[in-house]
Amino acid sequence: MLKPVIGIYAASREDIGDLVTYRAFPAGNLTMEDLNPFIFLNHHGPQDYPGNNSGLPFGPHPHRGIETVTFIIDGELTHSDSSGSKSRITSGGIQWMTAGKGIIHSEVSSDEFKKNGGSLEILQLWLNLPKKFKMTEPFYKGLQAGEIPGEEEDEGKVKIKIISGNRSAGAFEAKSDASIRLLEFSKGGVMKTAVPEGHVVFFYVVKGAVTVNENSVSEFNLVRFGSEGEDINIEAGQDSIVILGNAGHLREPVAAQGPFVMNSYEEIMQAYSDFRDGKFR
Repeated sequence: MLKPVIGIYAASREDIGDLVTYRAFPAGNLTMEDLNPFIFLNHHGPQDYPGNNSGLPFGPHPHRGIETVTFIIDGELTHSDSSGSKSRITSGGIQWMTAGKGIIHSEVSSDEFKKNGGSLEILQLWLNLPKKFKMTEPFYKGLQAGEIPGEEEDEGKVKIKIISGNRSAGAFEAKSDASIRLLEFSKGGVMKTAVPEGHVVFFYVVKGAVTVNENSVSEFNLVRFGSEGEDINIEAGQDSIVILGNAGHLREPVAAQGPFVMNSYEEIMQAYSDFRDGKFR
């Protein structure tokens, strides 16, 4: 049975300084609770930076209670954090960070990019950590495009990057049961897949346009599915990129403020206090 499409939500333009930014989720009347553990997606770019630019604006800042999945569609991203991890990931790569009990990180452009400029398109998805993992140890791993496991379907017209979970081992292991795939379609490519009935589905069209379960969806749009059914059929009307995730609905309270996502307001206040006291290492 096809999963019914019950809503299509356009991302809203919310630039951060000179960084083109679309807030893709939460969207409209769709809240963090509705697709929990998928709770947030920002889409930066696409845009071209001139030479002698100031680069990305995400200097050192804290997180607690979430995992972040960063998709470098085009360009590059330099990461460093309070645990000592450092990387420079380029087009097609993925960064995965478990903030857990607390981490301070920066996501900025390299000196080379700031000097020479270039094209940039980056998305960051937040996954809510289940309550039992909120205070787990922080973790970071960045992989270049060629290091991410993948599959092909429809005679190579559909390329699948397995980010987490799924039939094969993914590049990363989510603390929730989230399976995440990045789908790259050539025009006319067709993919049929299924998710466990009752799972929440995260479906966002990064580029191009597709038909999913008989509904046309263009880039910068998020699709919401009903809980019944298992089957998802996708056909690309043009070269397209889609983020597809699914997970059991995390039915726990969500308290979110700034860079922290916990289960209660008191825990949010404790996170701010711990950050001020230098307890994020």
